[in-house]
Amino acid sequence: MFRNGENGYTVFQLVSEEEELTCVGIFSVLSEGELVQVRGVMKEHPLYGEQLQVEEYSILAPEDETAMERYLGSGAIKGVGAALAARIVRRFKGDTFRIIEEEPERLAEVKGISERKAMEISEQMEEKKELRQAMMFLTQYGISMQLAVKIYKEYGPQTYQIVQENPYRLADDITGIGFRTADEIASRIGIHTSSDYRIRSGLLYVLQQAAGEGHTCLPRDLLLQRASDLLGVEKEAVEVQMMNLCMDRKLVMREDDGIVMVFYSQYFYMELNTARMLHDLNLTCQMEEERIREKLDQVEHASGIELDEMQRLAVLESVKHGLLILTGGPGTGKTTTINTIIRYFETEGMEILLAAPTGRAAKRMTEATGYEAVTIHRLLELSGAPGEEQGQASFERNEENPLEADVIIIDEMSMVDIFLMHSLLRAVSVGTRLILVGDINQLPSVGPGCVLKDMIRSNVYPVVMLRKIFRQASQSDIIVNAHKINRGEPVILDNKSRDFFFLKRQDPNVILRVVLALVQDKLPPYVHAKPYDIQVLTPMRKGVLGVEHLNEILQRYLNPPSPEKTEKEYARGVFREGDKVMQIKNNYQIEWEARNRYGIAVDKGTGIFNGDLGVIRSIDLLSETIEVLFDEYRTVIYNFAQLEELELAYAVTIHKAQGSEYPAVVIPLLTGPRMLMNRNLLYTAVTRARSCVTLVGSEETFQMMIANGSEQARYSGLLGRIQEVEQIES
Repeated sequence: MFRNGENGYTVFQLVSEEEELTCVGIFSVLSEGELVQVRGVMKEHPLYGEQLQVEEYSILAPEDETAMERYLGSGAIKGVGAALAARIVRRFKGDTFRIIEEEPERLAEVKGISERKAMEISEQMEEKKELRQAMMFLTQYGISMQLAVKIYKEYGPQTYQIVQENPYRLADDITGIGFRTADEIASRIGIHTSSDYRIRSGLLYVLQQAAGEGHTCLPRDLLLQRASDLLGVEKEAVEVQMMNLCMDRKLVMREDDGIVMVFYSQYFYMELNTARMLHDLNLTCQMEEERIREKLDQVEHASGIELDEMQRLAVLESVKHGLLILTGGPGTGKTTTINTIIRYFETEGMEILLAAPTGRAAKRMTEATGYEAVTIHRLLELSGAPGEEQGQASFERNEENPLEADVIIIDEMSMVDIFLMHSLLRAVSVGTRLILVGDINQLPSVGPGCVLKDMIRSNVYPVVMLRKIFRQASQSDIIVNAHKINRGEPVILDNKSRDFFFLKRQDPNVILRVVLALVQDKLPPYVHAKPYDIQVLTPMRKGVLGVEHLNEILQRYLNPPSPEKTEKEYARGVFREGDKVMQIKNNYQIEWEARNRYGIAVDKGTGIFNGDLGVIRSIDLLSETIEVLFDEYRTVIYNFAQLEELELAYAVTIHKAQGSEYPAVVIPLLTGPRMLMNRNLLYTAVTRARSCVTLVGSEETFQMMIANGSEQARYSGLLGRIQEVEQIES
């Protein structure tokens, strides 16, 4: 009745002598006409009635002529229909399956079967038999059917040898299998904890986990310690395999600032190539400064704006150099400066492209400049095909098909990780001006790397830092207080402001009630927005005031259950039509389409990214799909197997809110780990609000965060590679 080809989830009718029964479960291969034995639990589905949730199953060989004929004629074997199946079984009777497997050439004795077709039938039967045997072999080691199908597709007949000799290869080769899964398989097989394969795989796993924390490398001693703790083996044994991985060029060691750093080789060469491409773009254009200043005066006069000294410097530097970094906090005139740069290059007849890391940031850039801005992924023409490495994007634009532009301006650069930066630079031709705009004091990118900070710290590229808060911006306490937070200065919390409020509460349950009242009733009329537009931002995922619990409470009141709203239970709770949701991992292959008011697709593309916000439009329990509308224009259809990519987003972590702007934000603050509760995090949260910030909780925690200027260490090698390249080139 239904089958998901990716994960094997199947709904089918099981016909037995007594009854017809609807069965659901994960099945590796299953065809109509096969004889199966199933074991499971009967459950009542609210829409489809009684179903058997299958927990175990086995496929049996047809034992009588009727079963053989039914199987062959079911469509399981391509090219064999009911009539041909009947002729085959009539000719060979109970010996049919033995003939197909052992003497397939004899099938040609049946009218309508050539020798070639006879061999094709035999091969199909053998393939299905081999797959079934492989499934049985893999499931005995605790491997789910879903993973078993992936493993067999990857290795085919080699599956047995690879799994028994080195199951850690699975972690390297197959998406969805990590070190821990491979380690569990290895322990069931009986592979020793001090196995060389295990230690190597463990080292690579530690570096992969570090990348998830934002690091592109780790100090050698820290890597040895983490790997030793993970594997339960001595550091000396780990060090031996670390050196072997270096000799195999899977790892790279470099000394940066007197510390030996260890890189996954992919990250090392990505940072090295990024440094080389930045060097090539960092050209100085020989132009008369007096002419540039005159032209700038004309642009200012025509636009009716007056730049301050640093803003003028930024425009001059953008004209004189192939690469420019423009940085500054809120209200310091970055947008005015970008607009002037755009107008200057327009008067020169140059082609200009604008982009930002997220859809929301690109939309804000469009609104601020009046020029179309797109996501960097769209600018680079995301192809939807898998990249060279698992989990990476593949782009149509690269060194062989570069972007056709004279000037490229990228906003919200603090969000750009090393993967995206490397892909962007590959598509920028030498001679194209690249202007990178961002706030260095915001949280670093979710992905690995420290691109903007490393570039600025290198002192190699032209950097203009805007510091002056302009008069209009100085009337906003959001902006004034954001700069105070950034400088580590205390903020006055007297609630005399029009856009910055602090509600002092100490009881977490009281804080929850206040947050709900603000989102549901108080703030929407105050900022002329809907409750869904008010964003709750919190430092943590766990705890009473963490993302998970806040979403559960907010969903209950903002989008309560209703007979008119279809629901779908999933591992972390319930999705309901009308829910606000967020994509929590990059999916480069998923397709979206933009539809007009009549539901007709007017644009299509691929890719939904970590942090994208949307609303569930519909849930179809029959087709097992959820339709989500992202950024008010991109519609995406998810199947139920993909629900792990989504989570409720009434509340999100401050890190996930990077690059976004909301009419109002509510920030519950009570307690948390000192390393997490810092100035950097608070500054990023406050600057997400356009019209109103309301903090609810402990004033002591708030002032402590301002005083805590420490940031979590982020290990990266781009700074070292930039310095290396500059030394070589000079």
